[in-house]
Amino acid sequence: MPNRTSTSSDGPERPLYEIKANLFKALAHPARIRVLEVLSANGDPTAVSELLTITEIEPTRLSQHLAVLKRHHVVAAERVGNAVFYELAHPEIAELLVIARTFLAATLGARRDQLDAIASLPPLTRS
Repeated sequence: MPNRTSTSSDGPERPLYEIKANLFKALAHPARIRVLEVLSANGDPTAVSELLTITEIEPTRLSQHLAVLKRHHVVAAERVGNAVFYELAHPEIAELLVIARTFLAATLGARRDQLDAIASLPPLTRS
């Protein structure tokens, strides 16, 4: 079996599926999804102060979540004076959020149909 060790966390010798898995790990928290949705909706670089107000995430936690997203190249940051502004690192991240929401809507719709089908069944009685 070939040795797949790497000195870089995203080096070219790492299999693509591992890099993809790390991307999904970076997305695997509701607070991070919320931040990404806010950044996507804003479309422009957004100050941390505004993210704090909109998301209502505690400052230390928001900082940790932003660090994870930045480490995985999902967001980019720029300091302007005392303020730090974040934006999506790639427009494709917004597309990924739309696809995820579409998938979830379809999945939840199918479940609703299943629940409606169960509700239409005749009642069961115990013997």
